[in-house]
Amino acid sequence: MRKAFPPSLPQLLIEDAVRAALLEDLGRAGDITTNATLPEDAVASAVLSSRDAGTICGMDFARTAFELMDPELKFTTLVRDGARVKPGEDIARIEGNARAILSAERVALNFLMHLSGIASYTAKFADMIAHTNARVCDTRKTIPGMRAFAKYAVKCGGGSNHRFGLDDAILIKDNHIAVAGGVAKAILAARAYAGHLVKIEVEVDDLKQFEEALSVYADVILLDNMAPELLEKAVKINGVRAKLEASGNIAFDTIKAIAETGVDYISTSKITMAAPTLDIGLDIEIK
Repeated sequence: MRKAFPPSLPQLLIEDAVRAALLEDLGRAGDITTNATLPEDAVASAVLSSRDAGTICGMDFARTAFELMDPELKFTTLVRDGARVKPGEDIARIEGNARAILSAERVALNFLMHLSGIASYTAKFADMIAHTNARVCDTRKTIPGMRAFAKYAVKCGGGSNHRFGLDDAILIKDNHIAVAGGVAKAILAARAYAGHLVKIEVEVDDLKQFEEALSVYADVILLDNMAPELLEKAVKINGVRAKLEASGNIAFDTIKAIAETGVDYISTSKITMAAPTLDIGLDIEIK
């Protein structure tokens, strides 16, 4: 499978998100259950393990949650982000103050389970098209405030990232075309506006619009909701002029046929918006 471990996210981004989550959970009085039942100096050892098979993502989030609660906690990472695990496989160990471990548990698991779910779901799609040159990629449909993390999880699962926001690439969609007066007019206006490093992508609904986009040299053409037969025709017409992206009706039972048409990218919001969480738990080790 074409896959490499993705680069780490900036620690400042992780720490800000985790700190906010801890503050939300601890509220005004802290973890009153743990503080009421455990001595202040109690120590413990715990293990994080995956209850299901999947792809891990979010280890730095978990580590940060425990370390923000108590910098003296020892967090030992047993697998890296992007690793595939089996049910029951241990992914990390934590040792130190028992109150800190239990107070950070839910925040650590929430990040791990959500991001590992995205990575695992992406990996399933990526595996189905690994025999082709197509890459599955995400969209801007992400939970607000979590986009950078969701897109990082997509990379961990072997997918590719689409644009991160409205400011890093031009994507001309049907409503832009309607107001601009046509595909060619919209692309030419975008090229006059954009800097030389900004890519221009346009969404088309049929082969007539597709050929119009080719005539004015769009960098990327998004073929929206086209059947595999139409996608194959577009690939033949295109040659090597533009990168082609398919979107719409992307599911486990359709992605293989779409990838085999020869398109370069297949984008879907499912990998960030419909991914089930990966079941990960924390257990205190009893000695």
